[in-house]
Amino acid sequence: MTALQRIRRTWLRLGFGATLLFCVAAVAMHMTAAEESADLAKLRTALEIVAILKTEYFQPVDTLDLVGAYIRTGDIDGMLKETLPDDPYTHYLNADAYERTRTNIEGSFAGIGIVVGIQGDYLTIVSPIDDTPGHRAGLRGGDRIIAVDGRSTHALTLNEAVSMMRGPEGTIVRLTIERPGAEGVERFEVEIVRDVIEVNSVSKVVILEPSEHFPYLEHRIAYIRISNFTARTAEELLSAVRQAVYEEGAAGLVLDLRDNPGGVLQAALQVANLFISDGPLLHVVGRNGAEVTYEAHPRSALRNLPPVVALVNQYSASASEIVSGALQDRGVAVLVGETTFGKGLVQTIYPLREGALSVTTNVYQTAGGRYIHEEGIVPDFEVPWTLEERESAVYLDEVGGLSPDDPQLRKALEILQSRVDETELALAG
Repeated sequence: MTALQRIRRTWLRLGFGATLLFCVAAVAMHMTAAEESADLAKLRTALEIVAILKTEYFQPVDTLDLVGAYIRTGDIDGMLKETLPDDPYTHYLNADAYERTRTNIEGSFAGIGIVVGIQGDYLTIVSPIDDTPGHRAGLRGGDRIIAVDGRSTHALTLNEAVSMMRGPEGTIVRLTIERPGAEGVERFEVEIVRDVIEVNSVSKVVILEPSEHFPYLEHRIAYIRISNFTARTAEELLSAVRQAVYEEGAAGLVLDLRDNPGGVLQAALQVANLFISDGPLLHVVGRNGAEVTYEAHPRSALRNLPPVVALVNQYSASASEIVSGALQDRGVAVLVGETTFGKGLVQTIYPLREGALSVTTNVYQTAGGRYIHEEGIVPDFEVPWTLEERESAVYLDEVGGLSPDDPQLRKALEILQSRVDETELALAG
C-alpha cells in the first residue's frame, strides 16, 4: 500500500477535523525510503502550497478543504482545481515551468510566441507577440485552442497547456483552433515551428509626419507600441520617448497598448510613473480589504511631455490596464479604442523547495479607485475596429508598417493634432 493510499484510508476513517493534519504528518513519518522519494516530496510540496494559500491568497481558504482535495485527487493541480475552480491564475509551477516563467520575465524564451488565458471554458489566445511564429502563422486574440498535438485542452491547466506549446527551437507543434466569427465558428489546424522568442517590449517606434497618408497632420507625432511588460519595458520606453520627443521633436505621442496581454506588475508601475510625477498609480486590495497604494516618484517622471493618447482594445489586459487606467484617471492621456479585457487580479510567485506557486494575492484598483476585473476600462473615445477590418486594411512600409485605414490610430492623431494646436494658441496668447 502506498503512502497516499494510507492517507486516503485514514481520511475516510477520521473524516474532517483537527486530526487530519496530524494524520497526514504521521503517515509521512512512516513512509518507506522509496515512498519518501516520490510521495513524501509531493506531499511536502502540497503542504507548502496549503500554508501559502492559507496566509497569502486574496480570499479566505479552508485548510481542511485543501488537504482533503489533495487526498481525494492525489494531485496538486487537482487540489487547486477542486478548491479554487474560478481562479485559473493560481497554479503550481514545476521546476521546468518555474524556470520558463523566470525567463519570460527577463524577456527571452523558446516557443511560438503567444499569450493565453482562460475565457469561459476555453483556453484562449489573449494576444500573439509581434513578429513571432504564432504571429506569423496568423493566430489572433480571441482564438480558442481546442487541442495541442491532438490532446484536448479542456482539462488542462494554463501551466500544462503552456508546457505543451513550449519546446526546443526548430520543433513543430500542431494546434487545433476555433475562431468565432460573424458567420459562426471556424475550426482549423495550424502547424507552427518553435523558435527562440526574444521579446522587445517596445516593439515599434515610428515618427509620423504630414504626408499623403496622413493629410490632416500638421505636426510630427511619435507612435510607440508596447507589446507586453517585462523587466526591461520602462528602460526601453524611456529610450524611445527620449529619442522621439526630445531629439526628434515630436509634438504628440501615441502609446499603443492594443493586444498587450500584460506582464510584470512592477514594469507597469514604472511605465505609468514615466508619465505621472506624483500621487497614486495603483491601489492593491488584499485579504480583509487591506489596501496598499503605489505612489509615483517625482524623480522618475519625464518632464515637458507633449500631449499623449493611448490606444487600447479588448485584448489589452492586466499590466496594460494598470497603465491605461492610471493615465486616464490622472488626466495624463486620452484613451481611444475599445473596452479592455478586464483582468484585475494580481499574481505573486512564491518559490518552493520544488518549483513555485503562482498565487492570486490581490485585486487591483486603478489610480482613481476603480475595480476593473471582468469589467475592463472604457476608453474616452470608443472606436471599434473589427478583426475583419484589420485583416483587410493596407499596411505601408513607408509609415513603419502602420495602416492609414486604422480608425483608432486616425482618431488618436486627430485628437493630438487638436491638442497641439490648442497648446500653441495658449502659448501665443
